[in-house]
Amino acid sequence: MLERITSPQDLQGLDSQELTELAAEIREVLVDSVSRTGGHLGPNLGVVELTLGLHRVFESPKDTLVFDTGHQSYVHKLLTGRQDFSGLRSRGGLAGYPQRSESEHDVVENSHASTSLSWAAGIARGNTLRGQTDRSAVAIIGDGALTGGMAWEALNSISATNDRVVIVVNDNGRSYAPTIGGLARRLDGIRTDPRYEQFLGWGKRTFKDRGAFRTFAYKTVMHGKRALKGLITEQGMFEDLGLKYVGPVDGHDLEQVEAALTHARDFRGPVLVHVLTEKGRGYSPAEEDVADRFHAVGKIHPETGLPVQPSRFGWTKVFAEEMLQVGREREDVVGITAAMLAPVGLQPFAEEFPDRVIDVGIAEQHAVTSAAGLSFAGLHPVFAVYATFLNRAFDQVLLDVALHGAGVTFMLDRAGITGDDGPSHNGMWDMALLRHVPGLQIAAPRDAATLRAAFRDAVAVDDAPTVVRYPKGPVGDDLPAVRVVGAMEVLAEHGESARVAVLGLGPMASTAVEAAEKIAADGHSVVAATATWVHPVPEGLVELVSECDWVVTIEDGLADAGLGQEWAVAAREARNSAEWLHRGVPREFLQHASRAQIVEASGLDASAIADAVLERLSDAPSAS
Repeated sequence: MLERITSPQDLQGLDSQELTELAAEIREVLVDSVSRTGGHLGPNLGVVELTLGLHRVFESPKDTLVFDTGHQSYVHKLLTGRQDFSGLRSRGGLAGYPQRSESEHDVVENSHASTSLSWAAGIARGNTLRGQTDRSAVAIIGDGALTGGMAWEALNSISATNDRVVIVVNDNGRSYAPTIGGLARRLDGIRTDPRYEQFLGWGKRTFKDRGAFRTFAYKTVMHGKRALKGLITEQGMFEDLGLKYVGPVDGHDLEQVEAALTHARDFRGPVLVHVLTEKGRGYSPAEEDVADRFHAVGKIHPETGLPVQPSRFGWTKVFAEEMLQVGREREDVVGITAAMLAPVGLQPFAEEFPDRVIDVGIAEQHAVTSAAGLSFAGLHPVFAVYATFLNRAFDQVLLDVALHGAGVTFMLDRAGITGDDGPSHNGMWDMALLRHVPGLQIAAPRDAATLRAAFRDAVAVDDAPTVVRYPKGPVGDDLPAVRVVGAMEVLAEHGESARVAVLGLGPMASTAVEAAEKIAADGHSVVAATATWVHPVPEGLVELVSECDWVVTIEDGLADAGLGQEWAVAAREARNSAEWLHRGVPREFLQHASRAQIVEASGLDASAIADAVLERLSDAPSAS
């Protein structure tokens, strides 16, 4: 049936049985496709009926659908003419998140959470001001994303308007992990209130026709009668803000979903529809999984859900082990996560020290400022977070942590090029941003040994912020230094009195070694080096490059605003006359592709770097 759906309009003529069959087919396609490519499986299995209902009730793109985070948009893609998932998240294939260049039905490409309500508020107000009162702006936000402060700022603003905003809360009780905090408790109270179950039982006995019961129930809500809502729970959380509340709705009962969305659409003002769904619905391995391994998967066996290839020992696991060991040694060390306990490696620490881990929900700004407070209270907080998400809290790092000399350690997972999740997930901005923060120190370890050492050095600093950044994926073999010059570590030397220095930051250190070998093979003396603590400018840098004609820096951050530029300025101020060549990520939004493809396209592979240096050496008057 799915092949017959080329646009949302094709859904209108389907009857109940056909829609049920279509939902089942969509789940089969999702499991089959995502198991081959990897991607966000659990979130999409949970929103099949909800997405069908959205496209049957609303008229996209006239009505604007905004998916918060966007990792649950695969079903939306299938229903809007994009059914070739063979290249999902690969270069040239479908993006893993909404993408405007793919379809007029996609609006928001940013895959950071808690933004959809602000987008919808702006779109709806724009419609009102332009006299387009025949359309709605619909925000689909999970209960996990609803923990973000930005979402509540938007709720406060929306409630003061009469704009046509429909807020669909997709409540599955989870983000990456179970949703936490007061909001979670309140929503859980609605889900589990026995009066709701009693009311449903009464309805089944009183109304032999299920459709008639649903019509009665939702008319009761929408006409402001308290009978149904009083039976379910006391409604204050949203209605006290001035929002009309509808729910809770069984998100896997398409008739019920459509009835609620239709009432919300026809209200012609701000409405919140509370929809209960089950993440991973219809796929037994996901339904039975308590660790939420199916939120995002690599290639898996569809029958079992097991990975096709076991994961190699990764950077996150190295941090997880060292965090646990340091926690055993120091009672003052506490962990902070923004709703990503397991993905950032804090799960083992939380299992042993449950009172020393704080999950703030998807609220990075709150996480950073509360870390400053923890430091003031005599503790040493460790905020483990994806590098791309710390962008959201730059002001707090600057003015709450650094200004107050707070001893806070930031462990930036997935720093640098991440690739297949697209432009908003690459952790390529952190060094360019953070190097401007007074007193802040940045470490870029190159292997497991230097990551462990850098973390211990970081938590020893109690009067300034420290940052340790490391990439996504498996960690390679250790790269020991052959000698040290101050804080600079020489990894390889070819010849005496090196004419060329190739300096690789963090995971690019191995690239520097390989590039140096290629340059040396052409007959030039060259040294490959790195530093673990890369900002401020490491001691020994000027001495190391003092006799060089060319210095090359390689980093997986911005080439024109990164630490290579900072190092070059320091050398020039010390009257170093070498020419500097900076290799890094271009200042642009990188479209989804594999890390290797982005590295090659950016000229960050060893061959491209060696070729660039050799070309300059051949042009120089003193070339040999």
